[in-house]
Amino acid sequence: MLQLSATFDLQQDVVSSIFKKEATVGRTEEYSGIVDTRILNIERDGGVLYSWKGATGTTRIGKYDPNTRQNKLLYTFDKQVCVSSCSLNKEETLLAVSLAQRTRTEERLRPVSKCLTLLIEIHPINNTKVLKAVDCRVRVQFIHPDTERDSVLESHLLLVAEDGYVEQLHVMLVRQEGYRVVMLNPECLAKDRVAEEFSWVQWDSQTQRLFYLTHREKAVLKCVQFYHDQNCETLFELELELPSNPFTCMRFVNLGFDHHQETQHEREEMRMLVITNKTEGSMCVCYSQPACANQEITYTIVLVHRGCSKTFSVALDGTPSPCSTDLLPLFIPIGYYVVVYLAGHFLHCINTRQQELLCHSLFLSGVDAELGVLGSDSVVLSLPESSLLDLNTGRMYTVDLNPSFLMDLLHCSHSRPDAQRLAALHCLLLYMGPNAALQLKIIDWICDNVMPFDTFDQIQEFILASLYRIIYKKCLSLDEVLPYSSVFEKKKVPEGLDLVPGVTCTTELHAEPVFKGKARRLQGYWEELQWSTEKMKYFEAVPNLRYRASQSLSDWTKLLTTLKSENKKASNYLRHIEENTKQ
Repeated sequence: MLQLSATFDLQQDVVSSIFKKEATVGRTEEYSGIVDTRILNIERDGGVLYSWKGATGTTRIGKYDPNTRQNKLLYTFDKQVCVSSCSLNKEETLLAVSLAQRTRTEERLRPVSKCLTLLIEIHPINNTKVLKAVDCRVRVQFIHPDTERDSVLESHLLLVAEDGYVEQLHVMLVRQEGYRVVMLNPECLAKDRVAEEFSWVQWDSQTQRLFYLTHREKAVLKCVQFYHDQNCETLFELELELPSNPFTCMRFVNLGFDHHQETQHEREEMRMLVITNKTEGSMCVCYSQPACANQEITYTIVLVHRGCSKTFSVALDGTPSPCSTDLLPLFIPIGYYVVVYLAGHFLHCINTRQQELLCHSLFLSGVDAELGVLGSDSVVLSLPESSLLDLNTGRMYTVDLNPSFLMDLLHCSHSRPDAQRLAALHCLLLYMGPNAALQLKIIDWICDNVMPFDTFDQIQEFILASLYRIIYKKCLSLDEVLPYSSVFEKKKVPEGLDLVPGVTCTTELHAEPVFKGKARRLQGYWEELQWSTEKMKYFEAVPNLRYRASQSLSDWTKLLTTLKSENKKASNYLRHIEENTKQ
């Protein structure tokens, strides 16, 4: 179902590349013993930060550039250290690093902080400043603003602490001797408190947004937007119906990969991800809880742009087992679909644009739900921009829907439920876009299956879905009232389209989001999201929102009767209307 394309391989793109490069100049002593190579972070430009320990007892940090496919050494520690977090500023002049520290046997009488956070000048390598020495984990992340200036003599760094607060440090830089870039007055760095009292936090590198969850009386999701002028502002708040105390320890999302955290084997109580789509002007908040003794997993997709939430419960095969983090699904954004993937069990491709009926989302299980390139021992993480990372192998993949698999679903007319074929047809016509070759294949399939199926008419679906795709791009909000499926013409949705074996779905309205500050007057994504939430207030109050051809059937019959009458003046006028309608 999913098509995975490898974009990065830690062994091939880093380890092998570095060894070959150094071998050409005869420096193989340090690099022949490259061990413990680990991915640390992925920056906004797609650059991969990684560390490795050399044979001579050093620890090095490097960057892989996906555009040039080249590796660059950033910094070398003269001893082996445990790098738990790392970030590089846009100009590649500063490196922020958090080190996990453990007290050795001979140092038990001397207290050592569990986390040491450093800011290092690397253009060229010069001063190192200690930012924090604390007993909690600290993730570091530089802001990468949108700016056309080639050289910016300021950087802004986020320190995200396990204790539940975020600080933003403002680092002023100065150029010396024409090429040296150093910190200006490093002893007095200005800083702001951005957020506090949260138990879950997510960084969105592409949009420079920070989402975090507070849980006092109610769970509230907040969003802080960072701007190129070093300012930031809380723009968005949304109440969520979450269990009490959903996270007993801090959860970091998209803030690098800590391979040394002491709590990595603790049970993950809940998994949560916020997905935004600038093209669609949409926002989805996804969360799930691990399956317990009843062998049923539940996950919720809050469709903020649609004003509702959908909670799915899926019965799992197999013998009952205690709650396990292995039974927490991944949430993978692919266009306007959210793919919910639970390895070895199911793959649910949820349509966030056409969410009214289950039959426009695709649910697969068994062999159909397998991701072939990922092994059974893979530890897979979902990344922004429709990507996956296998932490065990160090490989990254881009993910997309597979049109060949979807076409195969259509052709398997006798062995597939109608709901799967209908979801596949809409995905091919709408998500895949105006693809002439693909449309010809669909037309050939329709010609081979002219008679309607038991639950839907494939010819009507082809026409309506194709028109809907054109209208969606050209007409503001008209897609909300025009039909995209012939299923809406039916007085009652057929059971084969409304039910998926082993899956139950409940739909509820959710609390209205609160837009604050500049979000009220910003253009682009926030404007689109506000417009979507406002119009849904109106549409929710209108019964039978979508147009149905059956509503005009009596008028159409009356028109045909008049055309056949002897009143030439009236018939000519109506015939003119008929011709315009056909055109």
